[in-house]
Amino acid sequence: MKTTTLIYSAVFFLVIMGLFAWGNAARGKSAAQGIFGSDAPKSVLLAPEVFYDFGTISMRNGLVSKDFTITNPTDQDITLKTLITSCMCTKAFIVKEDGSLKGPFGMPGMSYVPPANELIKAGASLTVRALYDPNAHGPAGVGRIDRFIGLADANGGTLEFEIKANVTP
Repeated sequence: MKTTTLIYSAVFFLVIMGLFAWGNAARGKSAAQGIFGSDAPKSVLLAPEVFYDFGTISMRNGLVSKDFTITNPTDQDITLKTLITSCMCTKAFIVKEDGSLKGPFGMPGMSYVPPANELIKAGASLTVRALYDPNAHGPAGVGRIDRFIGLADANGGTLEFEIKANVTP
């Protein structure tokens, strides 16, 4: 009787572990794949800097931001259709030439994310501001964070920015 119970328990345990492994594999993209995934078509838009590490930041000091510049190196105008973030703690804004902000753009599925519909003229540049709130996750949100800001142009091309930080209380 004990041998049968042991065999059934082992099989049950292996089935459960297999289901967990299968679920994790099917859950989605890893952090290294960003928002759109590694197989997403790349945009012709260029950014001299796509990664920024804030280093250690304190929840006490509040919001931190980083401006990323995007350039259209082509001889045709390109429309920025979508601007999204990987988490609700991160917002993105388009900084207009007069300093005003268009947005916020956030995480799809968690709130309404308006279309960006911003024209980047041939040879021109545009600034995207990433805004991270270290208090968004409450006291459990301390430690290393890795967030993404993604944009898609009207041609289906994508460009992603990554921000990191070590959040302390």
